Parts: sequence; structure tokens; C-alpha cells
Amino acid sequence: MSNASDNKTDKVAAQPVLAVENLTTSFRIGESWMPVVRNVSFSIAPKETVAIVGESGSGKSVTSLSIMRLLQKNASRIEGSVKLDGRELLTLGDEAMRRVRGNDIAMIFQEPMTSLNPIFPIGKQIAEALTCHQDISKADAKREVIRLLEKVRIPNAASRFDEYPHQFSGGMRQRVMIAMALASKPKLLIADEPTTALDVTIQGQILDLIKVLQEEEGMSVLFITHDMGVVAEVADRTIVMFRGEAVETGTTDDIFHRGKHPYTRALLSAVPRLGSMQGRDFPMRFPIIDVATGVLTTRAEEVPTEMRGRPILEVKNLTTRFDIHAGLLGRKTGAVHAVENVSFDLREGETLALVGESGCGKSTTGRSITRLVEPTSGNIALDGYNVIALDRSALRKMRRSIQMVFQDPFASLDPRMSVGAAVMEPFIEHGLGTKRQAAEKAADLLQRVGLKTDMMRRFPHEFSGGQRQRIAIARSLILDPKVIVADEAVSALDVSIKAQVCNLLLELQQSFNLAYLFISHDMAVVERVSHRVAVMYLGEIVEIGPRQAVFENPQHAYTRKLMAAVPVPDPGRRSIRRGVSTDEIKSPVRSNDYVVPERQYRTVSEGHLVQM
Repeated sequence: MSNASDNKTDKVAAQPVLAVENLTTSFRIGESWMPVVRNVSFSIAPKETVAIVGESGSGKSVTSLSIMRLLQKNASRIEGSVKLDGRELLTLGDEAMRRVRGNDIAMIFQEPMTSLNPIFPIGKQIAEALTCHQDISKADAKREVIRLLEKVRIPNAASRFDEYPHQFSGGMRQRVMIAMALASKPKLLIADEPTTALDVTIQGQILDLIKVLQEEEGMSVLFITHDMGVVAEVADRTIVMFRGEAVETGTTDDIFHRGKHPYTRALLSAVPRLGSMQGRDFPMRFPIIDVATGVLTTRAEEVPTEMRGRPILEVKNLTTRFDIHAGLLGRKTGAVHAVENVSFDLREGETLALVGESGCGKSTTGRSITRLVEPTSGNIALDGYNVIALDRSALRKMRRSIQMVFQDPFASLDPRMSVGAAVMEPFIEHGLGTKRQAAEKAADLLQRVGLKTDMMRRFPHEFSGGQRQRIAIARSLILDPKVIVADEAVSALDVSIKAQVCNLLLELQQSFNLAYLFISHDMAVVERVSHRVAVMYLGEIVEIGPRQAVFENPQHAYTRKLMAAVPVPDPGRRSIRRGVSTDEIKSPVRSNDYVVPERQYRTVSEGHLVQM
């Protein structure tokens, strides 16, 4: 224990690597300046990790961009002091600041493809980061790049030097970005939501990797996130930001166990915790944070739902494959086995969650059921329709019974169409009534999803991400569907917005007796909202059963792996290492002569099946 306390004392006593005092950042709005970050002060000691936590609009990313001086000059104004090793950064000339970036401070972002150039090999891009800041030959740069790729645990690093970004998975692209950031051995690494878009197992690998590299390289880390589970696992100290201000600062242990500010306590209470549903029969509402005051306005409570008789949706032996063609003659050389022999059913008023990592086939399953993707074989019975056999006209009619809500509502809403027109459009196109009737129903549905009727004239860009998702849900309900496929519908949302949308889905299920196929990789959310869970791996369901049975008694090794990777909001786990893995999810590409093995399932308990 004494060593740990000595290390903490050393961190506090040492001259800070970064010292930020009274940082205020304003943006030009017309002729006036609007402050979005106000009087923020903190420091980071050598080898220390400080997390800035808060939701979208709290000012955390603007704080990091202000430190790096990456904001547009004529539209922003940065005041206060930012010192790196005692050197003031805000008064440096542009050329001197350029040398600081990438050399003394490096930054990695949420989406690596915004930083990687798709037309250049990744080796060349990392080498450029070296040659810009060092006097180094091409051969030496290549050797150093391969060493860095090996350091971030990219397998077969030498052979992947000449590969392009699209040939890497999301997790591996993020490792490439970390390698690029480490190229010049920076004193400070700023990680801005580096794991938010990643699957839970890949997120765990990246968090472990950053911790291991920090120990090896001795760098300081400024970690920006809205995920309190991630904060607990990586940060020595934490800064909580709310509406542009640092409302609480302290050791991570103090913040989690003795947090004083109402917003800090609300943020912690709103985080879904794996295992919190133990012994409960029904899904539970999420606690809600009031965006104006930062306090909890809604407490968690069970949402009893009535699941009726025979299934509304029955899927038997569903298989979806995508042919691969190569050569001058375009001969078929193999196929992507995206969905392989999947079977399940879904009753009215029930939520079945499909969980797994990217590439496991869960989204393709949802799209195959709605025939947005054509299945290769199998049977789908939906509300009396034989979905596979439907012609174009009957398929259009069938889709009144099943609707989809996607991860990115902005991509599914026409930016040139008002939200009222967007919600009304399916009703009018299916000839279900007059424009007036469509407008009345659209107004009613927008109210039901928590929006005002006078918002119907606005356009999608005038709404927040959470509001756009509500609009997408209202649009999916206007045809009175029996089943909704929610494909990662809350994955990209902040804690409180995610809670609001999940609660809305639960309330609508109660009101309309809707059946949900809830596709997600967020195990803590899945545990909260689902009645049954199906775990997918490489296109197959490896475990399926009642939510309580699967979460409290997981049988398949992959199910246990998913659950073990979920970040837990407990600072006591900060020293835990899962063991940095270089594993990517295996490829579902198969040759023409591949024979699909016959799978056997054993019954663990009633309705709980696991692949043998």
C-alpha cells in the first residue's frame, strides 16, 4: 500500500506536464462572442491520467481542441493560460505550435477514419508523422513504424505496412492512430472519445493498450469521454464538466464514492450497470438527467409488459450470404456467410435482443427479416405473411407490419424535407388516408415521443441527435407496425439521451404492445430493456434464452467474453488488466467448397439453449 501512496505523492509533487488555468473559449455568434468553456483549470502530472467527463455540449472536446489550438481562428477566441512543461502555448507562433503538435502533444479521436487518408498505406502515414518532426531516413522510418505497429499489438506488422485503412477493422484502425500518436514519443496524449464507437471487447482491448503503453512510455494522458465505466478504469483524477464549466474535480475514487455535485451523482446514477437487473422479471426504466439542472428527474422502475400467445415473428433456418467474385471473368470465388442457420421467434409485447460484435451478422439478420437484404434461404413468418415468398407489391404491404429504426437518424431523414413531412410520408405513400389525417396522426405521434407539434415545420439539422432519433421512432410508428427492428438505435447517444430514448421505447411498447428486435453491442443496456437475449458470433446464434438466464448463468465462452469486457464504474478495477489481445473477430468469408457444419444445441434450462 505504501508504494501506491508514494507514487500518488510523486505525481502530485512533480511539476505538471500540462497546467491549464482559467481557460475560457468563446465562439463568434454574429457580432458577439458566446463562451462555451468558462474558467476551467486543471493540471496533469507526469505519467498521470486525467479524465474529463461530461455529455455532448458540456465543453470537454472544446477544452482539448483549445489546448491543441485546433479551433478556427476567426470564429473562436481562447483566453487564460495553457502551459506545457512551463511553456505557454497560447502565445506561441503558428510554426512553433505546429512543432508542439504531434511532437510534444499527440491526439487521437473517436473516429480514426477522419484522421487517416484512405488513399495512402497506413505505414506511409505513420512514417510521415516521424519525418515531419525528426531528421530520419526512409529506411529507419519504416523500421520504426513496424516497431510501433508491433508495440500497439497489430499482428504481422511488417506485412501490413503497405495495407490501406479500409483493410483494417475499426479496432485495428484505432491502434494505427495510437501508433501514429506515439511516433514522436509525446509527453502528453489527448484521447478524445477513442472507444465510443467500438464494440465492447475491442473497447476493452484499446483501454488496456493505452494503460500498458502509458506505463512503457511514461507519458501523461488526458482522456475525454462520457462513459463513467471507462473513466473508472483509466483515470487517476477526474474532472466533471457540465454546461461549459468544471463543476467537480478530484481523485477518481473520490468522484465515484464521495461526489458532491448533483450532476456528478446524477451521471453516476444514470449509468446502466451490468448485473443491476438480478432477480427482476421485467425491463426497467432508466433514471433521467435534467439537462438544465443536471439532477435526476426520473428514478428507475420496472415496466411490466404483456406478452401475448403465439409469435408475431417466426424465423427458421435463416441464411444470408454475399457472393464474392474475382478475376477477369468475375467468377464466384467464395461467399461471406453473414447469417447462417438462424432461428428464433418474437411475441407481441416482447423484446428480443440480438447482441454481438461488429461483423457477427446481427444487423444483416434484421435487414434480412425486412428483406432490405435478400436472404439466401430459410423461412420468415411475420403477422401472417410468408416474407420470403412475397412479390414486390405484397412486400410493400408487409412492411406496414415491421419497421426499422437505425443508429444514425440523420442518415435516414431527408435533410430537404421538414420533419412533419418526413413522418407523414409513409402514411400518404401507403394510401392510408388524406394529408390532413396524416398531419393529425404525425402531430399526435410527435407529442407521444416527447416533441412539440410546432416542430413539424423544422428540418432535421435543427434538432439534436436524441431528438432526431425520436423523430425516426415517430416515423416508424405511423403505419401502426407490430414489430420494430431497432438497429443500434441508442449506441451513439450520450448517457442521458440514451436513457430517454430507451424509456421512450419501453413506454411505447406498453402503449402499443409492440414487439422489438433490439440489435445492440451494449450489454448493460440490453440487460435493462430485454425479455430474451440471443448472442451472435460469426453469423450464428451461439446462445439464446430469457434475459435473466443468459446474464446470470452465461454458458457459451463468447457470451462470457462479451460480459467480461463491459467497463464497470468502479475505480477499484483500475489496476485490472484483461490481457491485451490482438484478436479480431474471425472472417466469415468461406470458399465455394465449404461445408457448413451441423450445429447441436443443449438445453440449459427452459428456453435457454447454448451451442455445443
